[in-house]
Amino acid sequence: MSTSLSGRTAIVTGAGRGLGRAEALELARLGANVVVNDFGAPGRDGSGGASAAPADETVAEIVAEGGRAVAHYGDVADLDAARALVDVAVDTYGQLDILVNNAGILRDRMVFSMSEEEWDSVVHVHLKGHFATTRFAAAHWRERSKAVGGPVYGRIVNTSSEAFVAGSAGQPNYAAAKGGIVGLTLSCASALARYGVTSNVICPRARTRMTDDVFVGSMGAPEQGLDPLAPEHVSPLVGYLASPAAERVNGQLFVVHGGMVAVLGQPPVLARFDTAKDLFTPDELDGLLSPFYQGRTPGDGYANLAVLGLRHGG
Repeated sequence: MSTSLSGRTAIVTGAGRGLGRAEALELARLGANVVVNDFGAPGRDGSGGASAAPADETVAEIVAEGGRAVAHYGDVADLDAARALVDVAVDTYGQLDILVNNAGILRDRMVFSMSEEEWDSVVHVHLKGHFATTRFAAAHWRERSKAVGGPVYGRIVNTSSEAFVAGSAGQPNYAAAKGGIVGLTLSCASALARYGVTSNVICPRARTRMTDDVFVGSMGAPEQGLDPLAPEHVSPLVGYLASPAAERVNGQLFVVHGGMVAVLGQPPVLARFDTAKDLFTPDELDGLLSPFYQGRTPGDGYANLAVLGLRHGG
């Protein structure tokens, strides 16, 4: 099927820089009208004053390439702003077809040192930000579906991270929020399919201002040639998932970077143990589980990232 997005309208959050910018440009090249959202705070931790410049710059790039785009500067984790963002798409272009959630911040700290504000701020932007935009986009698609008496065209692409699988040690807030985004996506995949909406989630690895200090040393940017961690390696997958060609792709989790796309499945059941009586006792569990874990590395088995050659990123 076609990957053309001609006549479609997309929202991309966090689209003033990095991944969101690359994704917005990709969707525009495929023919979509793009609503470019970015709050514009200069710090990767969300600090600093809001600015219209990042969103405006991405809009200018899209228009310079012959595309159509408008800017929105609101905080996507604010429900009123999220409602207004969807309204901008509908009022400007007639309807919304695609939602790409990408906005995020980092406030890294070991769990024993993390403040309440550091926890709340990261969960607020990542997880609530994904929920807020999805809530109003989903309502829009449901209303349209009821009006036409059948499915409509809707695509949600959410952004998680390998951190939620690998358990990034210094990012308990970020890892928890990204795990929550996966759960949100799968819930939406089940709830919204009847309306013609697909919901998928990506775990990108890309060199952006959020990951500048993650990819250092052997993973530093090359002096020549395309950076394997360039956001442009991620945006084609977003373009595909947003397109008619991906109509059968729903509730899926992808890891993507540097010319590789991996489809992750649900965690496997590694073993099952049944009690010999009505209830387990701690001693019986010791006799069953302790031998199973003897010689195993703590934490292995949940996600076999080594098979993919993956480490934490993005």
